[in-house]
Amino acid sequence: MTDQELVRLAQQGDAAAWETLVGREQQAVFRHAYLLIGNADDARDVAQDAFVAAFRAIDRFDPARPLLPWLLRITSNLASNRRRGMARFLRALTRSARAEPDPVIAGAGSNRLEQQEEAAALWQAIRRLRRDDQEVIYLRYFAELSVNDTADALGIAPGTVKSRLSRASGRLRTVIEADFPELGERRLA
Repeated sequence: MTDQELVRLAQQGDAAAWETLVGREQQAVFRHAYLLIGNADDARDVAQDAFVAAFRAIDRFDPARPLLPWLLRITSNLASNRRRGMARFLRALTRSARAEPDPVIAGAGSNRLEQQEEAAALWQAIRRLRRDDQEVIYLRYFAELSVNDTADALGIAPGTVKSRLSRASGRLRTVIEADFPELGERRLA
């Protein structure tokens, strides 16, 4: 079956057709995510998120168009969001640790390799947290959901989101100080 035929079937709710499409494009999407992020675990997450996002939007996709470029565009957007989210979270965490306001630095930044290394180290640090801490941090800072949307996603009150974020950030700070001091040193220098 062609991709066009499979897309049409997937648009009609055929799960097997969608699984076939995912199987065909999985490696290309993963490789693209890996090239953009530089970390296999994060690339797998982005690839999975890309397929979920594509599945949710499949009814709006024109089956006459090639599928892979559309999937790769979704992957690029998600990878970009993840990189920005990681950098923003690391800056917020550092400001919180130093209790300083957010400096506005136009055009400043370290080289791409340093950013990738920091992002990889940050993800490793986050993965050492309890699952509920990882989830609240991910939804709020990486998925960039508002406090209310995070509360809806977790099925808890907004105030609970704030308290969980505070506790999770404190635990993450402890993990970073103990096991990833280079993260703090780079930002505090």
